[in-house]
Amino acid sequence: MSANIQAVRGMNDILPDEAAWWRHFEATVEAWLERYGYRNIRMPLVEHTQLFRRAIGEVTDIVEKEMYSWRDELNGEDLTLRPEGTASCVRAAIEHNLLYDGPKRLWYAGAMYRHERPQKGRYRQFHQYGVEALGLEGPDIDAEHIVMCAALWRDLGLGGIRLELNTIGSAEERARYRADLVRHLEANVDRLDADARRRMHTNPLRVLDSKNPMVQDVVAGAPALTGYLGQESKAHFEGLRRLLAAAGVQYTINPRLVRGLDYYNRTVFEWISDALGAQGTVCGGGRYDGLFAQIGGKTAPATGFAMGNERLIALLRDGERAPATRPPDAYLLSHGDGTHEYAFTLAEVLRGAGYAIVQHAGGGSFKSQMKKADASGAWTALIVGADEVRDGDVSVKFMRKAEPQYRIARAHVVAAFADALQKART
Repeated sequence: MSANIQAVRGMNDILPDEAAWWRHFEATVEAWLERYGYRNIRMPLVEHTQLFRRAIGEVTDIVEKEMYSWRDELNGEDLTLRPEGTASCVRAAIEHNLLYDGPKRLWYAGAMYRHERPQKGRYRQFHQYGVEALGLEGPDIDAEHIVMCAALWRDLGLGGIRLELNTIGSAEERARYRADLVRHLEANVDRLDADARRRMHTNPLRVLDSKNPMVQDVVAGAPALTGYLGQESKAHFEGLRRLLAAAGVQYTINPRLVRGLDYYNRTVFEWISDALGAQGTVCGGGRYDGLFAQIGGKTAPATGFAMGNERLIALLRDGERAPATRPPDAYLLSHGDGTHEYAFTLAEVLRGAGYAIVQHAGGGSFKSQMKKADASGAWTALIVGADEVRDGDVSVKFMRKAEPQYRIARAHVVAAFADALQKART
């Protein structure tokens, strides 16, 4: 006998009980996005590999180690399953000239793919909501993104999520900083691990992200990027801080926060929970004013963020706030010759009127059907037997309260069932 085929490691099934949490999360998030005036955009899962090489950066963990890429021999194209959404969103904005009539507030959702070692909160197929504001350059939109995140945590009932904030200045300011950082790393090269040594000259800012304690000690003695900022970058950051203070948003400035993608400039931020262990970042983002030009478009300011659905849903589940689910309005069962057809069409009449009706399938005795009606959580059982078919009726039994069973006429079933359901719920 051949072995069972299982899901690919790090790509997980979401079963119905867990999917209830996902639906609760998604409904909350999408209502929140609508309040802030963001519109949905949907991009393909597969893009040209060069898009991510240009946008994310050649010397990043994502591009070097984590992308699912392959050569499409039929068309001679190098393709990649998207590892993140911002590059795709900007590509779509350029391709379809979305900014021709002004700035856009956009959101997207879906699966992303990174080939890495699976662990709690870090999967090879993971899901994100991404939020992008394209064509807006002031600190007010940076502040809007941070404040709206704080509002979402309240909507979800999540506490203990802290904000870390930094500014990484312009590309020119980072270039000046980069030279001094390299000199510092070269002077301490014997205390760097292999990864830091490899990146020291190709992408030294990534060394600031190292989780190796020995490397972190070296980084602690490095010059601070804030000392290289010009007046415009400083003014942008101070404007952001004033708006966050006005909104009452608490944060910690982390001068080593640079994020893991090369397209960021000025504002960067992360929302972090201590309840998830090593994978504590649940949301992160910042400004990326150079990305449009970097992938072939006209220069345009932009800022955005993405949140990890799996990590936030894990926090929801840890909080034991089970999502409310709508029980069926009725479980419709039938017994006797000719009753199933009558019940089948009756179910469609009630569903067409907006009621949630579960119709029994698979046969079985009346007693076994009633057990399933009770297990369904339905407010009522609608019963069709030979007498009901003969008289053009349907019997109503209350499942959650002690009341006598009674009949309603099929000719008036929609209005009569509305009265029955109201009685069942009170």
